[in-house]
Amino acid sequence: MTAHGDEDFIAAVKPLVDAMGGELLPSDEAGPDDVVLAWEGVDVVAVRLPQLADSLDHILAAMERKKGKPLADLDRKAKQEVVRMLEARGAFSVRHGVETVAGALGVSRFTVYNYLNREKEG
Repeated sequence: MTAHGDEDFIAAVKPLVDAMGGELLPSDEAGPDDVVLAWEGVDVVAVRLPQLADSLDHILAAMERKKGKPLADLDRKAKQEVVRMLEARGAFSVRHGVETVAGALGVSRFTVYNYLNREKEG
């Protein structure tokens, strides 16, 4: 049974955990890779973070929702903007990140690399 303040704390962190693609679970069910959040010295909830590859899929889905249409339907300039935003978030350090992003944008890997190189030159 959680105290009322615990429910408020959980409600406060839930949007952040959802945005990251994480999962909330009882603190006593936390595994070694989970992050236990404490409030006022008491363990309240555990957060299971997603694998990086899952996180990239989650980020792409969120971008699609924000844009209101599939990323593949964006124009070239908007796709370049998406690539810039993803690079800033470390998307291309994930294994198969370029391939995943290229698939979501409906372009080749070569095109994604061109977008990345264009940024470095400009």
